[in-house]
This record gives sequence, structure tokens and C-alpha cells, in this order.
Amino acid sequence: MWSANGEQGSASLEFITAGLILLAPLVYLVLAMAALQGGALAVEGAARQAARVYVQAPDEAAANARAERAVQFGLTDYGIDPAGAEVNVACEAGVNGCLTRQSTVTVTVRIRVALPLLPDLLSLRDSASVPLEAQATQTVSRFWRAG
Repeated sequence: MWSANGEQGSASLEFITAGLILLAPLVYLVLAMAALQGGALAVEGAARQAARVYVQAPDEAAANARAERAVQFGLTDYGIDPAGAEVNVACEAGVNGCLTRQSTVTVTVRIRVALPLLPDLLSLRDSASVPLEAQATQTVSRFWRAG
């Protein structure tokens, strides 16, 4: 159909073109934010659980093993490979180590979350990732004693 000024348009074609131009970046932004939010929740939960199990362990060796296992489970639940996680345990070291009554233990977990839909060409996934870190602090019970 011709208009009075001689222009003819196709609204559906214009809508699809403009929609794709605007919608594709928006969908990618939502996917990227979902990946980052999942990574943030995973690293926070892993650090919190690792600190909890650390202060409840009977000795230092068991505490380290339990903390590592808690981080592995916490990250795996969110679909994040725990092999790339860095776990650091710091404490107010007394004479007897971290597991002394009323001492505080801080567990720090660091991961890198890769942005979605990036190919592995030229190691792009490694450089296009976002580092995330979480810390959790727990206090050893005043009733704690070595098992």
C-alpha cells in the first residue's frame, strides 16, 4: 500500500531487525549476569561451609581435608570446576595452631568465572573471565577439644 508521500515500509521486517540488534546484547547480558551471580553464590557458600567444617574438626589435618572437600562440593553444586579454586585458611595462630579455643579461622576462596558463549579459540576463555573471592570467618568453640 502506498502512502500519500510515496513511501512504502515493512513494519515486520523493521521490527525484527531492530529487535535483533537490541535483543541479542540484552540476552547476552542476562546470561553473563546469571553466570556471575551463580559464581558469587557458589564461592560465598563454599567459603562459609569450609569455615564451618574447619572449626568443628578434631585436628588440623582433618580440618584441612574437610575444608577442601566442602569447597569442592560447594562449587560442584553450582557447576563450577573446583580444580581452578584457590583456598586459603588463615587464623589467629596460637601456640597450638589454628584449632584452639576461641580462636578465629578465616577461609578465603577464589575462583574465576568464564563469561558464557565464548569459544576456546586462542585461550579466550581464560582472559575473558571474572575473578570472584569470598571470605568467611568462624570462631572455634570454647568447648572444643582435640579428638
